[in-house]
Amino acid sequence: MDIEDLCQNKCTQPYPRNRSCSNCKDSNRTAFGAPSQPVDQTHSNHDQEHTQSTTSSLDVVIIGAGVIGCAIAREMARLKLKVCVLEKGEDIASGASKANSGIVHGGYDETHGTLKARVSGKGNRMFKTWNEELNFGLRVTGSMVLAFGKDEEPELHRLLENGTKNGITGLRIIDRALIEYQNEETPNSNREEIIQLEPFINPAVHKALLCPHSGITSPYEYTIALAENAILNGVQFHLKCEVTDLQRLAPTPDLGLPHGGFLVRSNNNQLEFTTQIVINAAGLFSDKIAAMLGAADFSILPRKGEYIVLDKTQAKFANRVLFPVPSPVRGKGILVSQTLHGNLLLGPTSRDVNEDSRTNTEILRDIMGSARQSVPGFDVTKAITSYAGLRAKCSRGDFIIEESKVCRGLVNVAGIDSPGLTSSPAVAVMVCEIVAGIWRRNTGVDVPVNPWFNPLRPPIIVKKEPGYKGEIDHPSIPGLNIICRCEAVSEAEIVDAIHRPLGAHSTDAVKKRTRAGMGTCQGTFCEPRVAQLISRELNVKVEDVPRRGVGSSLLPHKRVTAEDAALLDRLSHEGEKGQQIKSKL
Repeated sequence: MDIEDLCQNKCTQPYPRNRSCSNCKDSNRTAFGAPSQPVDQTHSNHDQEHTQSTTSSLDVVIIGAGVIGCAIAREMARLKLKVCVLEKGEDIASGASKANSGIVHGGYDETHGTLKARVSGKGNRMFKTWNEELNFGLRVTGSMVLAFGKDEEPELHRLLENGTKNGITGLRIIDRALIEYQNEETPNSNREEIIQLEPFINPAVHKALLCPHSGITSPYEYTIALAENAILNGVQFHLKCEVTDLQRLAPTPDLGLPHGGFLVRSNNNQLEFTTQIVINAAGLFSDKIAAMLGAADFSILPRKGEYIVLDKTQAKFANRVLFPVPSPVRGKGILVSQTLHGNLLLGPTSRDVNEDSRTNTEILRDIMGSARQSVPGFDVTKAITSYAGLRAKCSRGDFIIEESKVCRGLVNVAGIDSPGLTSSPAVAVMVCEIVAGIWRRNTGVDVPVNPWFNPLRPPIIVKKEPGYKGEIDHPSIPGLNIICRCEAVSEAEIVDAIHRPLGAHSTDAVKKRTRAGMGTCQGTFCEPRVAQLISRELNVKVEDVPRRGVGSSLLPHKRVTAEDAALLDRLSHEGEKGQQIKSKL
């Protein structure tokens, strides 16, 4: 597909050639006007209604529609197999995949010889191509690990050596030695290299490990792109479909299982599946899924990570992803980084919620204090939100990507914590290789290739060029009618998101796909407007449109208030004093 064409009905929305524009069913429709005809609110693969019990015969069932499950689904679509993804949430990317750093790691940190080391570097190298195909958004910014004294310097050398063993190129340790550089304004200036690269960094920095290959993406936009492309290529998705029972089946030719397989039951009494292969990508619940088949030779140990997001005025404080060297004082440390769309991100923590008794106030203070060790100058009163997520840390201490030894045909993809996002393309390829091996073992032939596989997916978010003339409540052109003023999201983009595969049926789902509600006001202005669009497009009452959930903020209010900003400012200063005391010890 080519996304360079523009809709001829003047909505200014790019769309693929040979496909009609989803935003202009009626070119005369004005903002929040009624469509020319009712729109069927039942999407393929979305909130499907069934009047009688249905057993579907499949080749592969994937359990879990997070970033790993969706990456596997997209890669499986390259094969000519009947594949289905089951997700218990109301939308994809509803767990760890919506609440993480969005960092594409460099691959130098994972211990050489581990599975993490094997797939993280390969996954990093695949990201550029996948973004070119799927248009989810990627910025290769590079990263630094910062040492603030000679005692931390050995850790930089250890990471450099480990990364080199992992095959990561371009790593180097930089310091405060003066370097020559030239530009038109100051042709013979000397500056310290670290300060040159990161002008707002703590001047007490001693040395840093520089990795040029790290980057940032949007984890939920990436996951959505994977799922949309998988559906385009024939993969089925069932949301609000929690797996409640798995049973091993003996060879049953009448069910299309000549070599045996599985019966998969869900909380939707009308839906059950028979399948030759089950891929367990259930994240935090992957050990429970494996246990249904007596194959739980691992356990998942959830760890919580919390973040603070500052507005776009603070993005200047970090050009790269900035990590501290782990130390007894700071623990694993708090990163400071821009987000894909230009906010400043502080976090995450990493804690066992059953053992860590800190209050939210104490956690906020620790995040800000650690972040200021790297970048002291940011204004924490510019915070716009806070969020938390759980990571699926594994009892084995490494990723699990393997066919179960006690249950043939079950592929466990479990314990995929950091750097799982980075590794996901390589994990997906590895899982497909395992599936191909199972198929060959069962049938004696290679798995057939899908000759119609299309790797391309057009973006939802349209880049607004400097000459863009959008306005709030534009009377006639959806592509110029601004619904979210903070992020300049147009009616055309939101309508596109509503009508795509796995379309957005709630204001939260629209937010993940278009960023409407992610700006400074956090949806105060646009959420009612988005709800009206969903109501109009899906022909439902506006009061029946699901709204933003409670969330996981560390702050007292769902949306940051003046009271929250004052609290953050006070805690930030307390954190500065604490860091000063620690540095003297």
